[in-house]
Amino acid sequence: MQTETTFAPLVFNRRNYSDALLLELYEAILLPRMIEEKMLILLRQGKVSKWFSGIGQEAISVGVTKGLDSSDYILPLHRNLGVFTGRNLELKKLFCQWQGKKYGYTKGRDRSFHFGTPEHRVIGMISHLGAMLGVADGISLASNLDKDTVISVAFSGDGGASEGDFHEAINTAAVWELPVIFLVENNGYGLSTPSNEQFRCKQFIDKAIGYGIEGIQVDGNNILDVYEAVTSIAQKMRKDRKPVILECMTFRMRGHEEASGTKYVPKELFEQWEIKDPVKNYERFLEETGVLTPTRAVMLRERIKNQLAEAWEQTFAEPEIVANIEEELKDVYAPFVHELTLPSSGGSSQTKRLVDAVSDGLRQGLEKDPGLIIMGQDIAEYGGVFKVTDQFHKDFGKERIRNTPLCESAILGSALGLSIRGRASVVEMQFADFVTCGFNQIINNLSKTHYRWNQAVNVTVRMPSGAGVGAGPFHSQSNEAWFFHTPGLKVVYPSNPYDAKGLLTTSLLDPNPVIFFEHKYLYRSVEGEVPDGYYNLPLGKGNIVSKGEDITVVTYGWGVSWCMEVQKMLPEVSLEIIDLRTLLPWDEELVFESVKNTGKCIVVHEDCLTGGIGGEIAATISEKCFKNLDAPVMRVGSLDTPVPFSNHLEQQFLGKRILADKIKELSAF
Repeated sequence: MQTETTFAPLVFNRRNYSDALLLELYEAILLPRMIEEKMLILLRQGKVSKWFSGIGQEAISVGVTKGLDSSDYILPLHRNLGVFTGRNLELKKLFCQWQGKKYGYTKGRDRSFHFGTPEHRVIGMISHLGAMLGVADGISLASNLDKDTVISVAFSGDGGASEGDFHEAINTAAVWELPVIFLVENNGYGLSTPSNEQFRCKQFIDKAIGYGIEGIQVDGNNILDVYEAVTSIAQKMRKDRKPVILECMTFRMRGHEEASGTKYVPKELFEQWEIKDPVKNYERFLEETGVLTPTRAVMLRERIKNQLAEAWEQTFAEPEIVANIEEELKDVYAPFVHELTLPSSGGSSQTKRLVDAVSDGLRQGLEKDPGLIIMGQDIAEYGGVFKVTDQFHKDFGKERIRNTPLCESAILGSALGLSIRGRASVVEMQFADFVTCGFNQIINNLSKTHYRWNQAVNVTVRMPSGAGVGAGPFHSQSNEAWFFHTPGLKVVYPSNPYDAKGLLTTSLLDPNPVIFFEHKYLYRSVEGEVPDGYYNLPLGKGNIVSKGEDITVVTYGWGVSWCMEVQKMLPEVSLEIIDLRTLLPWDEELVFESVKNTGKCIVVHEDCLTGGIGGEIAATISEKCFKNLDAPVMRVGSLDTPVPFSNHLEQQFLGKRILADKIKELSAF
């Protein structure tokens, strides 16, 4: 189904559609147009602050929404008001969202359509274009796993289709045969940049060939053609479960947002596309066929006008938000009432390596939660590069132990989509360094979703990290500080096998995104007694590894081993070694109590010194425990260089080489 853009009044094919359906579509397309017209008036009056207009593109949003079942998911963008009105969102609540009122969907914490409302099966965007396409993959993956007929539609603009997320999400959906309609609204511009400066392909449906999927193009201003295309695609997709690229040719008649204007668009384009106005043309068609009378049209407009006036009056009457620090902090994380499961009394245990303990934790997590999914590169038959998931695919099946394409962003987005559908997931970064390719999903999507619209995000990201194995700059980084600064994440970093298993099993239950670090050097160099049975440990609680009286040593990960070695080297100094175990949130109470007893403190980590989390911890200790300190809080970190490959250079890089001297220096105060 293809079409060339022609600048003549639209020709509609009513097919065998009933009058009732035609009128339903008319009301559905008229409502967002009248809201838009009202918004422009309110903007001129200074009563609203910003607006992304979809005037000229309403047929796409409405045609798509009406062509789907109410159980299907839609992931719209800025200019898809018709999706929200088509799913019958309460107008007052929607307007309160735009005005930053507490009654809105994000309690004033985000703007416009940056929210999700799972009860309406609408999952709105974040500002980073393309980020929600992978989320649609996860939603549809859950549909396949649940054996239901739900499909999803993910919107993209022609500009947003230049993003890497566009490729990653479509490729993943094609490989996994996920029922996603990737809808491209081709309106000729990415903000002010015309299409010929965005891409060289003639049309987006040509891209479908490269992914091995179907591509369909329609006139996006013709609501009946859009409706027919979506209903046909959806009917087929519910059976064959294969993704489709749907390209809708259209044009936006306003600026990217109202403040940006439209000076960059040739005047004649507006004149040409005005002829194809989706609302006026459809109204004309209905009147010419006798389906819509002028009297009925006037009555409908009057009813909608009154509805809007009432909803806006109620919205403006809503009080301004009263800022409440306690409420803001509380909503950063989804509530998690942790029911501690201790190792069974008298149960068996074995001496295990850290890598084996991690594997045990994953295996028992999969047994405990049949809905849990593990995703990562080479994790099935190959067992992962560190063999953590070796043989898992035989025991749990490849639907749950999923090899992924090389696309960290799409897979992390898919994990969010699974969480929206109520499924927990684990995403393995083959190396922690590779997380940069999915950074946006973690920092701006996973971490902020609960705070914004109250959606739990049960995603654990496993991060094999750290130096000591001669792997060089791109396989050896300690990058926990990147995430330590991000509210909404939990960051866990065990130092031994017992903790690794117990903290991991808890992470799999937590309804918040957990970044779970596993040190590669410790995988096979550290052993410890680990119960065979299931147990877990609380997040956010540190552990005193060694009691002492002279100096408090705060550390985690490989740093614990360093400190224990130095303790043997310096028996004359009584060290109290605290293993944080969880870095975000970190156990301030345990650390402060120890510092008050010893009067001296040193913070040790493998990461580079500058910008490492030791700076924050040291500053907090200095602020909260100043009266108890007998010396400055010191830090030990590695050199401020990339991690080198050569063993000699790597040993010089690591902060371990100066640890003993630093402790002697602190002890001398």
